[in-house]
Amino acid sequence: MKLDIRMPMGVMFVILGLILVLYGAMTGSDAEMYKRSLGMNINLLCGLVLFFVGALMVVLARRAMRAGPK
Repeated sequence: MKLDIRMPMGVMFVILGLILVLYGAMTGSDAEMYKRSLGMNINLLCGLVLFFVGALMVVLARRAMRAGPK
């Protein structure tokens, strides 16, 4: 049995990334909230990074499943 951990981890990162992106988009106009982070919307930026890393993991896992066992 071959266990590929990329698929569940990728899905988890995609979901967490989407949550952070949505939260960052909804609170983007609150300047006081992002004062500590030099005015950068950290929630939005980290959410985008998590989303793209998760999407990459899912794509690589699907590609490995299509290639079949070696």
